[in-house]
Amino acid sequence: MDDDGCRGSVPADAPVPLCERHLAAAADWGAAHDGLTDVLPSPCGLCGSRLGVRYPSGWLCAVCEWRHGDIPDAEMPPPRVDVVYYLRYADRVKIGTSANPRQRFGAIWHDELLAFERGGRALEQRRHVQFAADRFPGTEWFRRSEALTAHIAVLAAGVDDPWQLHARWLSEALAAQG
Repeated sequence: MDDDGCRGSVPADAPVPLCERHLAAAADWGAAHDGLTDVLPSPCGLCGSRLGVRYPSGWLCAVCEWRHGDIPDAEMPPPRVDVVYYLRYADRVKIGTSANPRQRFGAIWHDELLAFERGGRALEQRRHVQFAADRFPGTEWFRRSEALTAHIAVLAAGVDDPWQLHARWLSEALAAQG
């Protein structure tokens, strides 16, 4: 018996020993506190994702965290988010930078986008120096050394899709514009 006199039976498949009334109360509390992941009512206006998190105060896109229903100001220039990218082609990796990676990748033969790192030319140049021993002379292409592979693994840790990370950075930059 608990403090409010509950004597309800515990369902056999309950994940914790609570009656159905208290299980429902715990689920409601979790949804209000942590949000409930579900399909957005319509695609995200910023990144196009359909996956969202519903809170009592409204929906957020689960990919880029843009508030559902907010419309980006079309009169404002799009935010510039420079990224250093790591592209694989066969057994080589290209380390480059772009503010518009989708357009840039259309001009580069590659098999796979391995990772993004937020930063511009200065960071790209630091990475070129960092992995200079593995660089193919006169190019931005590198051998897949243990050091480079480890660096990419750190960048990719916990990131299922680098484009989702890029979408979040764009969303954050848009939100910062006001």
